[in-house]
Amino acid sequence: MQLYRQYLIVGGMPECVMQFAETKDYILVRHTQGTILASYLNDMSKYNNINEIKKTRLAYDNITVQLSRKNTRFQYKLIKKGGRASEFENAIEWLCLSGIVSQVYKVKQIKKPLENYRDIDAFKIYVSDLGLLCAKKDLAANDILYMTDELNDFKGGMTENYVNVQLNINGYKTYYWESERGAEIDFIIQRDGHLIPIEVKSADNTRAKSLRVYMDTYKPAYAIKLSSKNFGFEDGKKTVLLYAAFCI
Repeated sequence: MQLYRQYLIVGGMPECVMQFAETKDYILVRHTQGTILASYLNDMSKYNNINEIKKTRLAYDNITVQLSRKNTRFQYKLIKKGGRASEFENAIEWLCLSGIVSQVYKVKQIKKPLENYRDIDAFKIYVSDLGLLCAKKDLAANDILYMTDELNDFKGGMTENYVNVQLNINGYKTYYWESERGAEIDFIIQRDGHLIPIEVKSADNTRAKSLRVYMDTYKPAYAIKLSSKNFGFEDGKKTVLLYAAFCI
């Protein structure tokens, strides 16, 4: 878990990884991350038309804010008062195409292919590097290493973001699911021909009412819970350590 938390701070940018491997200096790594974030802002100005620059920066700044909300579904109105899709969808598309962020769409039905059943108006947005996420939020290394209570509002979104990055790295296209009564599964993936639900818990509390609703409704071959508890298997659910998300 300590290595997992170090990864949240350092992320996967090659220069940051190299610096940390050689120096174990979080301050040096944070300086490099700041340089990368500045280059992102520069690219937004360089490759966007002048009307889109401000919108793209507003959208990017707001993505990390929305990850701190209990409901991490992305909302245009939270970028600015009265914000609409027609105003910011080009900015979101640019951020996705640049690889800076990724969209995870809600699926209306659990059927193959999942892409056919996505809801284009309901999605979450995650950043593509955890170290840059923490740098952008100006989180101190010790706050992450010891998971201080001050981070409680952000832990859920940060953990989901970590899992999405690992699933993407392993080639999975991710979606999420909601029931009409508000049950929610953080990720749905297709794995070995099966549609598999993945529930993410930021701590060792693995109670998952939504997962039970999903399993009763769709009868998947199995389900995966990611938490800080040890590996296990019960009632058709694999319990996997958070840091082992890269093994899925």
